[in-house]
Amino acid sequence: MKVAVVRFPGSNCDLDAVHALRTVSGVKADLVWHEDHEVTGYDAVVLPGGFSFGDYLRAGAIAARSPAIGHITRMADRGVPVLGICNGFQILVEAGLLPGALLRNTALKFVCRWTNVKVENTHTPFTRAFRKGQVLRVPIAHSEGRYYLPEEDMRRLGDQGRIVFRYCDGRGRVDEASNPTGTLGNIAGVCNEQGNVLGLMPHPERATEGILSPTGSSDGRYVFESLLRND
Repeated sequence: MKVAVVRFPGSNCDLDAVHALRTVSGVKADLVWHEDHEVTGYDAVVLPGGFSFGDYLRAGAIAARSPAIGHITRMADRGVPVLGICNGFQILVEAGLLPGALLRNTALKFVCRWTNVKVENTHTPFTRAFRKGQVLRVPIAHSEGRYYLPEEDMRRLGDQGRIVFRYCDGRGRVDEASNPTGTLGNIAGVCNEQGNVLGLMPHPERATEGILSPTGSSDGRYVFESLLRND
C-alpha cells in the first residue's frame, strides 16, 4: 500500500498527513505536487487540509480544476481509495466526486476546536478499523464546513449509508448542542456510492499521537491504519 498526499499551493496539513501515514501508522506515503502525473501510480490518495489557492472564489473551487483531480477522478472510478480532509473534502465536493455543498458556518466565523465525532459507517477503506457507533475525539478548523444537500437527496444519502461521520456529544448523542458549525444533520463526513471516496471536515491527522494532543486523543490514526486492512 502506497499513498499519495497531494500538495496544492496553500496546503498546510500535507506534512501532517504524511507523518500520520508514514511515521505513526506505518503506511508508505509520498508528497505529490498537484501538477504531477505521478499520482496515478499510487494505491490510495489523500487530499489534505489547508487553503488551496487561497480559497479564492470558493474553498476548493480552483484546486478542483487542477490536473491532479482529473487523474484522481479516473482512479476513483476504478475503486482506488480517496480521502479528502477539510479543504480536501471541499475539493472533492467542488470536483463532483462527492455530493452536496460546503457552506459558511452558521456563525460566519472560523471555528477551531476539539469535537466528538460518531462513526456511522465502518465499510469504507478509511473506517474499517473502527466499530459502528464509536465516538472519536478530533479537532476541526474551518470557515466553510456546513454540509448541505436538498432534503430528498439528504434522505437518499442516509438510506444508502453514505453518512460516515456525525458530530455528537461524548456519549454519542447526535443533537443540536453538539453541532459546532450548523452543518445539516450534524454531518461531519460522507462517502460516494462505491464507498471508496470519503470526505470529512475534522482533522484525523492532528489526533494520531496522544502525547502531542491536548486532549490525549490518538483516535485519528485509525483512519489511516484502516487502509492496511484492505490488503
